[in-house]
Amino acid sequence: MGLRASDKMKKSGRGAAQITMEEKTTAIMETPLASEHRAADARLKEYAGCLLPEVFSNFEQEYRAARESVALLDTNWHAILALTGRDRAKYLHAITSNNIQGLEEGRGVLALLLNPQGRILAELEVYAQPEKLLVRADASVRERTVATLTKYIISSVVKIEDMTEKMGSMAIEGPAAAEIVHQACGMELQNLPEMAIRNVTVGNISCQLLRRSHFGETGAEFIAPRDRLPLLWGKLLAAVRAHGGEPIGMDTLNALRLEAGVPWFGADFGDAMIPHEAVLENSHVSFTKGCYTGQEIVERVRSRGHVNRKRVALKFSTAEPPLPGTKLRAGGADVGHVTSAAFSPAAGTAIGMGYLRREHFMPGSVVDFDGGTAEVLPRDSV
Repeated sequence: MGLRASDKMKKSGRGAAQITMEEKTTAIMETPLASEHRAADARLKEYAGCLLPEVFSNFEQEYRAARESVALLDTNWHAILALTGRDRAKYLHAITSNNIQGLEEGRGVLALLLNPQGRILAELEVYAQPEKLLVRADASVRERTVATLTKYIISSVVKIEDMTEKMGSMAIEGPAAAEIVHQACGMELQNLPEMAIRNVTVGNISCQLLRRSHFGETGAEFIAPRDRLPLLWGKLLAAVRAHGGEPIGMDTLNALRLEAGVPWFGADFGDAMIPHEAVLENSHVSFTKGCYTGQEIVERVRSRGHVNRKRVALKFSTAEPPLPGTKLRAGGADVGHVTSAAFSPAAGTAIGMGYLRREHFMPGSVVDFDGGTAEVLPRDSV
């Protein structure tokens, strides 16, 4: 067969793809769990300006744990912001793509921060809490996101605090995740809607629990003060191992999320795209709210009914994944490019995402790349 799955994974990943679309940050943000990972002999690697675990054991073992039991993930690639003040919901509603004012307390929603041309500056997770909005974005665009969110504050009563250096996160996901969450903090995960947020305590550690999936399985994410993260990681790691699970690195997560059809900001969409091209209009955009930055372009595209290129799911003819940026061709002409790829045990070959022109993005279309062919898949088909 050639390369082992773990070797194939080295050819792809979040970091390599992101550098092609977003500017690298000037300083690498190291995960606050770096010491714990090094002590466990995990291999660390830069992913879009964040130093995160690439692999803990090996791809096959980590993948099996995620699918059959439970996985523990270091998710410290986020910038974490808090918006307070009486106008916080009204203000964020006016400058982002989704319905923030209609967000119920204890619930979250995905939204986009757009420029006036409708290009995607940031993907936001927005959670409504009693006295604040908790907002998460990719750390690779942390400075730009804070600057953009701040610049429209004139007379609005809103305060934006960057909590990234004070807080951090980790997640558990897989068939055993709900049982572990219940044992850890008493919360019944299955009774919470997706993107719910609750205050919980794990041991004596105060956390915020998110009902959040990174690769399509039942999942939860814990946000806690940075100085408490090592202790929280240890507690969750012990629980995960007790259920036959493993910590997993970014390489395994990349394969899992591609199998689930989950796009990554920076890798699969960014400031070169508008929402319809990135196929985010149903998950990140409200078409019933009022005006917001970039709304005119978004509405114009919806009225027109089509875009000239679109993000697609791809199945490659080779087990070795093509690199991000690989050109896709039809009849000798360039018709698109790959944004991310990984070997998929479920598909038995490499899969990925990319952009194709309108004539080629229907499921079943086959295009060429140097080294093989790529077939456009129906969504959620892996």
